[in-house]
Amino acid sequence: MSARILVVDNYDSFVFNLVQYLYQLGAECEVVRNDEVRTSHAQDGFDGVLLSPGPGAPEQAGVCIEMVRHCAETGVPVFGVCLGMQSMAVAYGGVVDRAPELLHG
Repeated sequence: MSARILVVDNYDSFVFNLVQYLYQLGAECEVVRNDEVRTSHAQDGFDGVLLSPGPGAPEQAGVCIEMVRHCAETGVPVFGVCLGMQSMAVAYGGVVDRAPELLHG
C-alpha cells in the first residue's frame, strides 16, 4: 500500500516537482492550496503532510503554522520545504528573520 500525502501548496511553482518526486517513490498525493485546506483534513486518511515552499513569511502562509500544531497534537508526520520548514520553526517557537544578504541554494 502506498503512502498518502497531503501537500499544502504555498503558491509556489516548485510544489509539483516535489509531488512528482513523491509519485516516483510510490506515494499518492493530494495538493490543496494553503488558504483552501482545513487542519482537520490532515486526518482524512493521510500518512503525512508536506508543507511546500512559497513566497513570503510563515505568518503569511495560510494554514501552515496552525497545520503544524494540529499535526503535532494528532500525531500526523509533517515535512516542510523552505517556507514549510520556516512555518514548522515558528509553530515550535522559533523566529524567522530576513538574512542580511539574499542567498539561493
